[in-house]
Amino acid sequence: MRELDRITQQPEIMGGKACIRGMRVTVSMVVGQIGADHSVDEVLSDYPYLEREDIMQALRYAAWRAEEREVMLTTS
Repeated sequence: MRELDRITQQPEIMGGKACIRGMRVTVSMVVGQIGADHSVDEVLSDYPYLEREDIMQALRYAAWRAEEREVMLTTS
């Protein structure tokens, strides 16, 4: 996905979890901070090596993942 060019997944970094620009900052950590009622500016202040677009892409990535469909399997 070109529009999520800041989201990386590498097996040797954070066990392959989705990260920001190859750093040890996971998408889930960023989303968790926003979910815990921290503002984008607060997250940027706490993690000065992040950029606003990093946070926005993390949120877009999480929203994209949340759109996945679940298929119910039935046993016969």
